[in-house]
Amino acid sequence: MESTQRQTYLDWLRILSILGVLIFHSAMPYVAEEGWHLKNAETSNLLMESNLFLHLFRMPLLFFISGTVSFYMMQRRSTLSFIGLRFRRLLIPLIFGMFVVVPPQIYMERLVAGYQGSFWDWYPATFDFVPYPKGNFSWHHLWFVAYLFLYDLIFAPVFAWLISPKNEGFKTKIEVLAKGKRIYLMMLPGIIWYTLMSPDFPETNNLINDPAYFVYWLLFLMAGFICILQPKLMDSLERNRRFALTIGFLTLLLLNYLRWNKIEPGDEKWYFRDEFFTYLFYALKPTIAWAWVFALIGYGKHYLNRKSKILGYLNESAYPFYILHQTVIVILVYYIVQLPNESILSKYIYTLGLTFFISVLTYHLLIRPFAVSRFLFGMKPIKNTVGKKTPTEETA
Repeated sequence: MESTQRQTYLDWLRILSILGVLIFHSAMPYVAEEGWHLKNAETSNLLMESNLFLHLFRMPLLFFISGTVSFYMMQRRSTLSFIGLRFRRLLIPLIFGMFVVVPPQIYMERLVAGYQGSFWDWYPATFDFVPYPKGNFSWHHLWFVAYLFLYDLIFAPVFAWLISPKNEGFKTKIEVLAKGKRIYLMMLPGIIWYTLMSPDFPETNNLINDPAYFVYWLLFLMAGFICILQPKLMDSLERNRRFALTIGFLTLLLLNYLRWNKIEPGDEKWYFRDEFFTYLFYALKPTIAWAWVFALIGYGKHYLNRKSKILGYLNESAYPFYILHQTVIVILVYYIVQLPNESILSKYIYTLGLTFFISVLTYHLLIRPFAVSRFLFGMKPIKNTVGKKTPTEETA
């Protein structure tokens, strides 16, 4: 059956998504937007616009692909075995990250805020377990790992039910979504949920105060699982890829036209009094997200479903790279933003290039060769890395 065979386009899309995250986070110190860990004195509105575009679909795409990963990892495993594997591949790196990888980021923030002690003087405060930003305990960019772990833990029985041979009836029923353009009906729950909830519950990534986005991300993960469960749905995304890209492109143009002309709810040029139009405006962002995710999956399936000798290495490195990259960025940026007479562009390019260089060599020299570091970064044991692998499982 096609859905149990290696789908290399998902591996390539995972790798491209991680590179997208690198591009996004490397720009954050230089964008004209508050809320990131360290900021350059001068910021760029244009970088902010490109980051806004990336932010609309980068995490949705990762969660969609993560749903396909969960499907593959459920093959030939019991529910308990799947949960145990997710503890090892997600919870262990999360705990390690919160106590080892993330603290240097927070320490750099405290230095900027005026703290003058050494890292080792500051580090014991991590064990006060006071949540960030008031305290020094946080998962920062590893919120994605935390959310993914909780999704897989909670929905493992549902995944088991969906892939059960006794559930062929469900697979047959959802096949109807592959006809014509019915696949786009899968967008509606996410668009409706985001439209109704996001105005009152902005994104926090802290789980406790993130009800809108916790469900929003979950819907992408479930869509990925269901689409790979029924291969004809993936075929439909490939067949309709141009339509999805058209919808995503036109909706993006409309959103930016309204934003750039200050025609948004709450602005003086927002002439609409009916709440219906307000909801339509809020529906633009999730529509862009779903359309671009569906387009990228469709185009990826059409053009990237090919093997490469380097794919295995890149696929294996993606997860440790993700865990490392933001800490490298924050440490570098602490020093880079202090440089006078350097343009925003030169600082950004240097941040991006040096982060890639340091993260890749740290992975290759200090993580990949050693059993303990592989375990802490959620990788397969060395003895299991040779031979046939299931798709995308290396970076699950």
